[in-house]
Amino acid sequence: MTDPWVALAADTDPGERLGQLRHAHEVFTTDGRLEQPVRPVVGESWRRSVRARVSPDGVALVELGADDLGPYRDGHPLAPAMPVIRELMSAYAMDGEHLLAVCDAHGRLLWVEGHASTRQAADRMNFVEGACWAESVAGTNAPGTAIAVDRPVQVFAAEHFLRPVQQWTCAAAPLHDPHTGRVLGAVDITGGHRLAHPHSLAFVQAVARAAESQLALGTRPPDGGTVQLSALGREEALLVAGGRRFRLSRRHSEILVTLARHPEGLGGDELLVELYEDSSVTPVTLRAELSRLRRLLGPELLPSRPYRLAAPVDADFDMVARRLASGAVAAALSAYTGPLLPGSQAPSVVRLRGRLDGQLRVALIARADPGLLADWAYSPWGEDDLQAWRALAAAVPAGQRPALLARARALDAEQR
Repeated sequence: MTDPWVALAADTDPGERLGQLRHAHEVFTTDGRLEQPVRPVVGESWRRSVRARVSPDGVALVELGADDLGPYRDGHPLAPAMPVIRELMSAYAMDGEHLLAVCDAHGRLLWVEGHASTRQAADRMNFVEGACWAESVAGTNAPGTAIAVDRPVQVFAAEHFLRPVQQWTCAAAPLHDPHTGRVLGAVDITGGHRLAHPHSLAFVQAVARAAESQLALGTRPPDGGTVQLSALGREEALLVAGGRRFRLSRRHSEILVTLARHPEGLGGDELLVELYEDSSVTPVTLRAELSRLRRLLGPELLPSRPYRLAAPVDADFDMVARRLASGAVAAALSAYTGPLLPGSQAPSVVRLRGRLDGQLRVALIARADPGLLADWAYSPWGEDDLQAWRALAAAVPAGQRPALLARARALDAEQR
């Protein structure tokens, strides 16, 4: 049974409800009083929208331009699910003159497809690819609210916080990583009042489950002998090779990160300098670590003389660097899951970590995109970044600046 907390009742009269909601919305946005018949999910979302200083007469903002959008969504974890989403939703959207949309975890629309005339009408309210429909930007709406509450949500007409959106009805369900449970985004169906029925929400929930199943099935070992190395935001790296997964010790993680950056290989003395800040560490210590690592991985993957990885390496930190080099800043930030081996003091790792972090934050500050800057500033690794908080304060509308400037002043005082 569909949860009435997030869906309209089957016997709802759209015309009668629309009048009631318009009145309730006007009362709420005028003096803050919440009247019936506003559903709890909507009332709570309206309050969050007010706290975020969303204007009822505002519009969604386009955060991903044409240059960033393509590379970002091509590399997004939801891209492999799009074929099954289209298969299930395209005919429904075309026949009903609706739109299907998929957004990322920040509410940014990555795909908007469907009936041509409906897309033209949606363009006028910036329901377009690259626009941000997070609650904090666009107020109450199905994809943004589904992400905020991590539950399927249906939003009817004047339940939307933005007045320009109140001719529309939408239903959305969050999409999760099938392995970690992390919210990756949401799938949405948007159209007219014909969507004002619990069946719309049930349909989009079924699509979300099918998409998550597709993502689970699509996780396969790398092909062609390539190995995958994940070391961002981890104290211990994860290596996937030959269908096997290896969780590495810190020292073994440092060795593989260093060798991944030197595909030509390194001699024992060179590797010793790259790995140990203490010059008193002897070559015997390093050889013992390498011997243990070769037993774990196999000598065919880690040959010696020089020490190197015998297969191409697809490393997450290299992916971030490649995207930055191509100017795809949003895509780089999406792939960045934290500092490289954050606790490591190995000289080669410290240098690479500092270089990657510095390049990314400089690119974000130069781009001056408030959404991207907020993603960085509110992350665990960016929460003490004074320059980023100042840049964010400068990038947002004037009404949002006081709290950000206060945070920047507090950081400045702490860091003196």
